[in-house]
Amino acid sequence: MNRLTAFLHVLLFFALFVFVPLANGADWSAKQAPLMTRFAADVRPDHVWPEYPRPQMTRPDWQNLNGIWQFQPGADDDATPIGQTLSQSILVPFCEESALSGVMEHHDRMWYRRTFEIPATWRNRQVVLHFGAVDYETEVFINGKSVGTHKGGYDPFSFDITPLLTTGPQELIVKVYDPTDAGGQPRGKQSLHPGGIMYTCCSGIWQTVWLEPIALGGVQDLKITPDVDGGTVRVTTNCIGNIANSEITVTVLNGATPISSATGKPGQLLSIPVPNAKLWSPDSPFLYNLSIKVAQGDHTIDEVSSYFGMRKIEIGETADGIKRMLLNGKFVFEIGPLDQGFWPDGIYTPPSEAALKNDIQTIKALGFNMIRKHIKVEPARWYYWTDHLGLLVWQDMPSPNSYTEHTPPVDKPEFESELVRMVHNLQNVPSIIMWDIFNEGQGQHDTRKYVTIVKRMDPTRLVNQASGGGYEDVGDVYDLHSYPSPNAPEPSDYQALVCGEYGGIAFRVPGHMWRANGGGYINAVDPTELTDLYAEFTNRLKDLRDHHGLSAAVYTQITDVETEINGLLTYDRVPKMDIATIAKANHFQILPPSYATVLNTSETNEQDWRYTTDRPASNWMKKNFNDQSWPQGKGGFGSPGTPNIGQLGTEWHSDDIWTRCNFNLGSLTPDQINALRLRVYHDEDVEVYINGTLAYRAGGFNGRYENVKMAPEGLRAIVPNAENLMAVHCHQTVGGQYVDVGIVRRESGTK
Repeated sequence: MNRLTAFLHVLLFFALFVFVPLANGADWSAKQAPLMTRFAADVRPDHVWPEYPRPQMTRPDWQNLNGIWQFQPGADDDATPIGQTLSQSILVPFCEESALSGVMEHHDRMWYRRTFEIPATWRNRQVVLHFGAVDYETEVFINGKSVGTHKGGYDPFSFDITPLLTTGPQELIVKVYDPTDAGGQPRGKQSLHPGGIMYTCCSGIWQTVWLEPIALGGVQDLKITPDVDGGTVRVTTNCIGNIANSEITVTVLNGATPISSATGKPGQLLSIPVPNAKLWSPDSPFLYNLSIKVAQGDHTIDEVSSYFGMRKIEIGETADGIKRMLLNGKFVFEIGPLDQGFWPDGIYTPPSEAALKNDIQTIKALGFNMIRKHIKVEPARWYYWTDHLGLLVWQDMPSPNSYTEHTPPVDKPEFESELVRMVHNLQNVPSIIMWDIFNEGQGQHDTRKYVTIVKRMDPTRLVNQASGGGYEDVGDVYDLHSYPSPNAPEPSDYQALVCGEYGGIAFRVPGHMWRANGGGYINAVDPTELTDLYAEFTNRLKDLRDHHGLSAAVYTQITDVETEINGLLTYDRVPKMDIATIAKANHFQILPPSYATVLNTSETNEQDWRYTTDRPASNWMKKNFNDQSWPQGKGGFGSPGTPNIGQLGTEWHSDDIWTRCNFNLGSLTPDQINALRLRVYHDEDVEVYINGTLAYRAGGFNGRYENVKMAPEGLRAIVPNAENLMAVHCHQTVGGQYVDVGIVRRESGTK
């Protein structure tokens, strides 16, 4: 989509529903975020998230309550606004902070209100009110009376509202409190002070709200466990109430064709044969359908539909004696992106199912077979598409994040409660193959206890004790984070080795950035350089797989998120490079570029420079500047202990250093000059001048040597068969420090 088309989509978006009248006279309008995805233009207030929200237990009768609700900020001592018109409106299920909600403000406390009517055909059945997720503490009122409360921002909950229903319109009021930074509850990357790795918070209703009629004795929940070795699927059906003489019949279907069935009682474990099973995998995501009927004699009380995949995940030893992650008994190298699940216009909620599905389709098109869902739990429809399109999922537990100032103590009982609920609610999802309990030590506690709890609840999946965090020698994998280049942990006798995060290549796309500033772990100046660096990393992964026992790796990340610009897509979901080329890299089908050295760095041999740590005259980078009073020293310049550096020729501990060296590259054609790159290690900010002309500037640190493009002016400043000057300034603020620069010539690689 070009920029004009995108602009017209946004105009259409606002033209269609800038002002939408409510029955009570209030108006709703969408807001404008710093970025909007193209999917925002397709949002319709009268048809928002219309899909059935619980795809693994479906019924034909239901009522969607998404749409425009009344809304207003609340206070701790508010009386319930029964029968009152609230001051604002909001589009459910978008959180109050999002542009698509129409509010785009944060309030710790808030009220929602709307009315609904019960269809006449629902008589003599229980009416259940469902919430996909509300962040964080919720109390629900029907016709002025409280029906219950719920704590937790990521899991579905429901209430039987039948006793409180009357004739005619029913009043629904929802009270929400979200402490965000002030609480010790699981909240992932949410913050009231977003920046760096923390993002805009999500408060209030953020998943579908819906009604469903269920007969007494109907299905309450299912537990579905594939048994590949036994050639069966094990199903337990729990029902509402204890209805005498009830009988459960579970039928396995290939499409609409029945294969086998079994009959038993509510709560009884049934093993249904799946002969010659088609196994589920990312390359062949075949799913069987399930029909579950509850009957009393000849009368069917309830019937629900579901699905499952026959797949097995385990740690096993391959022929080379290495512990690996095995899918259906075979080693499959798992490669996937880190997915934060944030959206510029919807925050936690995608604008639509089409937007959600597009993310997963793009990840597949990029050649990935896995995805790490990063400290967020998604709506059930997200897992529906990872199941159907074929992506292995590492599911993180949302952390009580410790990356903000004055973080309160972790609410340990709430963390445990929400962890147990997450595993229970997602236990039937075929694509989930591992539970990640902690991330990088954020709020980490009682690790061994939680690994035991999760393993006891779900022995069919792997458990990752802590991705890149505190290791206590428990769980199934040993997970190292390594930036920017991937690496493997030390060998383990009983755990598979994985690199749970690496990469983070930052590339700015003007017009598609949340803010003007932002960064990553390493920088690229154009799509070619981004692709080159990515190919370097995947070839490193191939070596780690073949010679160091690595089973899986997670690239940071699939999209930019607010001030992080290290996605393969921009935050508004525009690809930054050729998707097919990245797919080839993920299948180890392209070689990284090769470079010839034309001006040595100090990686292996110290090089001579003039340098000073005293601020020089403003023309210090010019050829005619006299640097004879500067000391002569060996590069590189920095402090001991800085990681991944070359030779430490001269220690440097001040805030700034200025260095100069002369060089002659001999005879070069114009094409050879255009193929020149700087080879740079900088910690932190760096400026490189060629003959007084700025050739390269980068903020922050890169943590390893990079081959980076020079500005066209810098290339034009190089004079063949003559003495040239390179002048470098590096500025340091915190931590280790090091600077070294050379020149290489790109000879091959992706074009």
